[in-house]
Amino acid sequence: MRDDAIEILGAPPPGSLLFTCEHASNRVPRPWRLRPTDRALLATHWGYDLGARALTIELARLARGTAALSRFSRLLIDPNRAPDDPSAVLLHCDDGAPTFNRAADHAERVRRFHVPFHDRLDRLIAKRKPRFLCSIHSFTPVFRAQRRPMQAGVLFDQHDDLADRLLHALRAKGLAAEANEPYSGKAGLIYSANRHGTRHDVPYLEIEVRQDLLASDRQARDVARTVWGALSAVGL
Repeated sequence: MRDDAIEILGAPPPGSLLFTCEHASNRVPRPWRLRPTDRALLATHWGYDLGARALTIELARLARGTAALSRFSRLLIDPNRAPDDPSAVLLHCDDGAPTFNRAADHAERVRRFHVPFHDRLDRLIAKRKPRFLCSIHSFTPVFRAQRRPMQAGVLFDQHDDLADRLLHALRAKGLAAEANEPYSGKAGLIYSANRHGTRHDVPYLEIEVRQDLLASDRQARDVARTVWGALSAVGL
């Protein structure tokens, strides 16, 4: 099932795993018109998380769970930020300024994208009652001239013991994984997972994978098998 804000794949029984991908798409639908500079920006990590959609879908398949995927670019409004967060709609980023964000109607974007994305997730979780919620993202190998040597990160603001066990399981599977890197859940940067996990009393974490490991669908499937092996090893 899909609508303007979200696509949901899989209909497993209650108690399965739910994988969300808040930055799955770089889609900017009508009425916005894109200039060449916008299209170039949308093709980068500013527009979406490269490889994250394929990784999420494969993880849901391996786990016989559900994938919930955004259908709009984070540059329109970021569903992994609170709607009133100043960074939810970026007027400028390191690589340019999206022209469609000039004089952006913030309330309209909240109404059209942010609210329905999260409302549909709420209904999905209430109906399916997953045993674990995992938000999937990807990150660039280099950011602002700083190399990121880690291959994966486990982001958390609660469930510290679960995060630690998953971190060690990922390392045992051969991934150079770090806790709360390259972003920190403790700094409030896992908005979506926190919002839904806390509201529905479901354990949650966010997993970040470096984008060069997800450069093709085949690579994404390989990483998914590794991540699923680690999730299975900790009893998820």
